[in-house]
Order: sequence, then C-alpha cells, then structure tokens
Amino acid sequence: MTSVSAHRDMKYLSKRGTQSDVMSTKDPKLDDIESLYDLLRDSDNLLSFTKFFGFLRSSGIIVERDARFRDLLTNLKVLVGSQQDFNLDLVSFQNLLPAKNVELIARAALNQLIVPNFEEFKQQIEAIYLACKDSNRGKVADYIPQLAKMNGDYWGVSVCSIDGQRHSFGDSSIPFTLQSCSKPFIYGLALDRLGPEVVHRYVGFEPSGRIFNKLLLGENNLPHNPMMNSGAIMVCSLLQSLTYQNLSLAEKFDLMLNYFRSLSGLEYLEFCNSVYMSEFETGDRNFALAHYMKDNKCYPENSDMKTSLNLYFQVCSLEVTAESGAVMAATLANAGECPITGEQVLKPESVRDVLSVMQSSGMYDYSGRFSFRVGLPAKSGVGGGVLLVIPGVMGICTFSPLLEEQGNSAKGLDFAKLLVKKFVFHPYDHIRLPSSRKTPRQRSLVTQCCGACQVLYPAASGDLPLLKQLFSKGYDLNVEDYESRTAMHLAASHGHFSVVKFLLKHFYEMSLKQDRNGRYPIDEARLWKHKMVEDLLANYKPSKVAAATK
Repeated sequence: MTSVSAHRDMKYLSKRGTQSDVMSTKDPKLDDIESLYDLLRDSDNLLSFTKFFGFLRSSGIIVERDARFRDLLTNLKVLVGSQQDFNLDLVSFQNLLPAKNVELIARAALNQLIVPNFEEFKQQIEAIYLACKDSNRGKVADYIPQLAKMNGDYWGVSVCSIDGQRHSFGDSSIPFTLQSCSKPFIYGLALDRLGPEVVHRYVGFEPSGRIFNKLLLGENNLPHNPMMNSGAIMVCSLLQSLTYQNLSLAEKFDLMLNYFRSLSGLEYLEFCNSVYMSEFETGDRNFALAHYMKDNKCYPENSDMKTSLNLYFQVCSLEVTAESGAVMAATLANAGECPITGEQVLKPESVRDVLSVMQSSGMYDYSGRFSFRVGLPAKSGVGGGVLLVIPGVMGICTFSPLLEEQGNSAKGLDFAKLLVKKFVFHPYDHIRLPSSRKTPRQRSLVTQCCGACQVLYPAASGDLPLLKQLFSKGYDLNVEDYESRTAMHLAASHGHFSVVKFLLKHFYEMSLKQDRNGRYPIDEARLWKHKMVEDLLANYKPSKVAAATK
C-alpha cells in the first residue's frame, strides 16, 4: 500500500493517457476511479479503507481536517457506519469517492504531489524543530499585559503545502493572537477591494529601517509600508471608509472574521476579547500614531480615526494556532487559493504585492538581515508567531512567545535560518545549486528545457504542481510553440482536466486562441475524445478573478 508497483503506475497512466474508444462508451469519471482503484488495491483485489486513509496521511493529506473531502466523509458514514475497518471492492470505492477527489488522490499515489516523499520531509523538519527546542533566548512581550501571561516554554511548528499536505510538531494547537501577523492579510484584502493605485495613494511600500511603531512618516507624508503599525492603521482606515460603506461596524467585523476564516481553511480562528481590551487600554503609542497621521491629513475623506484604530486592535486580537497559521501562509504560497478548501480567497496579483512587501519589511527592523540570510517572504508578530511563505511550495507557521530585541520570535528566526541551510528555499539558490542542500519539491524549476518548453512540457505531461510554481514565480504561461499551440492546447489534447481547469481560471482567453491550423483547445479535446475536458471548455464561465488576470 505504501509502495505502488511500477507496472501499476504505467497501467494507470496509460489508461488515462489513451482514453479513446473506451471514453466513448463508458462514463469517464467512473473510468478514472476504476483506474485509481486498480492502482491502490491489495493483491486480493480489495482495498481496506483504514489502509487507504493511512496511505493518504503518509502523503500528508489529513482527510478528517480537509474541506475538500467533506463529501467523501459523508459517503463513508453511510457506507461503513460504526465499523472499525471495511474492505472496499470496486463498487464500494466508486460509491465512496467523489469524482472531484480522484485527481488529487491519484497524484498522491503516483508521488506527484508538490512534496512527493512527505515522510522523509517530516523527519527533516522535525530535526530542525528539535534543534531549536532548547533555546531560551528572548523574553515574552510585556507591553501588552495579556501577552505577558503567555508561557514562554511553548514551541510549535506546522507546515502546509500548496497541495494541502500537512504536519505539525510540538505546541502547534496552542492559541495565540496574530498581532502583526495580521498585517499582510488586511493589506491583501485592501488590494483586492480597492486596487494598488488607491491603496498606495495612502500608504507606501518602502522599508523604513525603523522600529515598527516609530512616530514617523515617509515620503509625501505616507506611512512607510503596510507592515508597520502606522501603515496597518491606514489600511484599516481604507477598509472602514472605502469598502462596504452601507454596512454597520458589526457587519464589517463579521466580514473581516469570515475573510480570515477563509484564509485559514476553516481551521481554528477566534477573537480574543481579553487581548483586545488589553490592547485598547495600553495602546497609547498606536493612538499617538493615529493622531499624528490625522494631524498630517493622511486619512481619506470621511474616514473616522477611532473606528479605524478599533478595527486595527480587533484584527491584531484574532487568535490562531500554528496549524491554522500554516494554512494561511500556504494560501499566500498558493497564489491566494486556500489549499484545503480550493477557495480563491485573494487575487494572485494582490498576493504578489503582499509577498513583495513581506520580503522587504515583514520582520520589523530585522527585515534587511532576514531577507539577506533567509530570503523568504515572512511576517512576525509579538504574540510569538512567524509566518514563512515558500511561493509555489508551502507555508510554515512557527510559534514561540520568546522574542528577541527587535520583537521577532527568537526560535522562529532560528528555525527559518536552519530551514534555508537544509533546503533549497532561498530565492537565489537556483543560481548555483549547493550539492549538500535538499529540495522537497517534485522537480526543480531549472530544467534542461528553455523558453516555451518550461511551460509547455508540464502542460503536456499534466504536471500541475510545476505549472503552479511557474505561475507563482511570474513565468509567462501564454507562450506558444512553433505551431502556435498554447499550454491549453497541449493539456486538452492529453486530457489533463485539472491543468485545463487551472489555465481556464487564470488565463481564460487562452481557450479562445487558434493554432496555426485554426484549431482551438476544445477541438483538441474533441479529437482525442477527452469528454470531460471538452465539456469543461464548452461550459466554463470565467470568474471575476479570472477576468482580472487577463
């Protein structure tokens, strides 16, 4: 069960790659499920659902906590009831498994998830976690009385890949408040709702080189960037005064809460009223910043400084765990799409801007050193959390309340430094790949192909994780080959449903392009009898997010 034989791999791939006469007489969804069952079954032609779930867990997929498998769990209750184990024959497997889960499970079975050897990766992350565990460097934040009560011995780490592969270590389920870790997400929401031109009319994007709550404005009397307290207060002002203007303050807060829950994949996220009250009672510095910006006429018209400051205290007081924080970081790594729900929470172009500012300004006045030594977009908070984003790969959240002198979690910093020593995660590692370093990714973005081949080859082979990496890195997916065939032409001709769906979501206009012979992608799907892909292309309606990426 844990190691699928090579001949089964080839059988599955060949069945999916040469669906011709069979597809015209048989339901393609059932054909895919039958192929998957043949890949996973035991030698007695049966499949234990306990072993099936264990296989998924070893791949990093936690079915019980993954919204993508909600229908599967409902089917399981009907099929199995209270039984501890149950052998699934083909018919039972077809009744259990929704068609929408087939692609992900098949990729797990064929080691095609973004982290193919997840068990080995877990061991490597655990070694880094343990290496940081005994450090007592730093102290708990005491300028907010409620934060001073936090146990400084807590240490937790959680990872979540863009495919929803997850694992946690230590005190990963202990709640802590987001504090400044909320800043990238409210900035992203403002970009989504108002656009960068409006947002940056009121807040800059330059590093300040100063402490996060410095009473200081930058060029043109703007707060330096959204990762500083002044910039985050200004972003809250924009959200309060320029969006959802007909809603009450309570309704706006509910919208904000639901937004953060979407980012976290419906994992743990609550509002901590005691920390909020403590912030409000001791927030003299933030009140001074707000009044200083008001005196310099920084706010938009009709903005109310007090309600803006109140929203700022509220989002800082949202409570997460390292587990839910990792999903939030992974949502940024996945171009705004939550890995465990599939919901597009933020536009990809908004995420690009968020990650850019996180990279330059996310770690307080340690940001320059962090960018040099680690190189990853990150954000810390005085509650003890650190969000690390590896674009196109995964998100990581660490939690330790012991802060170093700049206000960052000391263990979180140590973990990040060891992470990039162990793995090829620094954005410039590809210039010269160190032989002693590892990559948990399926394959390197640096291939022997060049130009259009870097995009067209994964489209033709159905390598969705690699396409997502290229997309998050800013590669142009609209390239064409010498016959004017696009990535969608190739994916459609090979029947790669999930790749076509991804390209439609982000590059809908690609489906309207003709190759040199006058053929559209739908013509390719029709020619090679890929009915599911043909129906998808015929019936797909572009969303607002897809339209915005044209």
